[in-house]
Amino acid sequence: MVKLIIDTDPGIDDAMAIFYAAAAPDIELLGLTTIFGNVTTATATRNALRLLEAAGLDVPVAAGAAKPLVLPPFKPSAHVHGEEGFGGIPAAAPRGAPLEEDAADFLCRMARAHKGELVVCPIGPLTNIAQAIRRDPEFLQNVKSIVVMGGSLEEGGNITEHAEANIYHDPHAADVVCQGGSKVVFVGLDVTHRILCRPEDFEAMASKSPKLGGMLQEMSHFYIRFYLEVAGLNGCSLHDPAAVIACTHPELFGMREVPLEVSCEGETTGAVLAAAEGTRAPVKVCMTVEAEAVKALFLKRLALLP
Repeated sequence: MVKLIIDTDPGIDDAMAIFYAAAAPDIELLGLTTIFGNVTTATATRNALRLLEAAGLDVPVAAGAAKPLVLPPFKPSAHVHGEEGFGGIPAAAPRGAPLEEDAADFLCRMARAHKGELVVCPIGPLTNIAQAIRRDPEFLQNVKSIVVMGGSLEEGGNITEHAEANIYHDPHAADVVCQGGSKVVFVGLDVTHRILCRPEDFEAMASKSPKLGGMLQEMSHFYIRFYLEVAGLNGCSLHDPAAVIACTHPELFGMREVPLEVSCEGETTGAVLAAAEGTRAPVKVCMTVEAEAVKALFLKRLALLP
């Protein structure tokens, strides 16, 4: 059983990842922390609470940073995920409320409480994770691993020619996380672009899981329309769910150990680059994936939901 906290900016594929975690029998979801990216941090916090309530989960939500470590705030990507983050689904107020504790303090506390067991899976910009590393010198020692959805070594970018969106939205934070050594795993575009969820897959979700699968299918119409317009794909990449799956099924991914740094200026801002040997401890980067196995597992687990 993996003890997991997902750091999230929900977001349609974030919703897919969180519902997967809700269904997975090998995941104990200990909480969500929220971050800007697909939406503002305030909207991400509201959306995280909404997703947990929809899934019938009673776990804490801690609101995170509202802007990057160094750069000014970014405007959310409404053209990708919709104004409210869930495609065409309108805003709704959740019943619950976030903790008074902020995301970084919550992460540090939970890492101490579950020393050597906690897996943190950031699927948005890495600001909260960098803050936790800076606030608690033992944070990296306390966690079991940090499994990041972000970056690419060979695939190029998806928000610029060079940069993947989560890294681009706070490159300075990503560079801090890249210094985390062997406990850090990057699940980036090198593998997530190989896993495509098509309209018929969302139809199957809705058929087998009318409530939550149906919610994802409703969100998917907006998301897939974006993929059609931008990439000519009749489907969406399984970005965030792939990172959560890597937390429990690392054997489905082929990893390379490489020291990394992040470009923080100029036209390559947000690019994840191999650092010179000996300058940093290597992290693990997913370079290959058993794409059909990951997708099948995702769909199998989603079918367990109401």
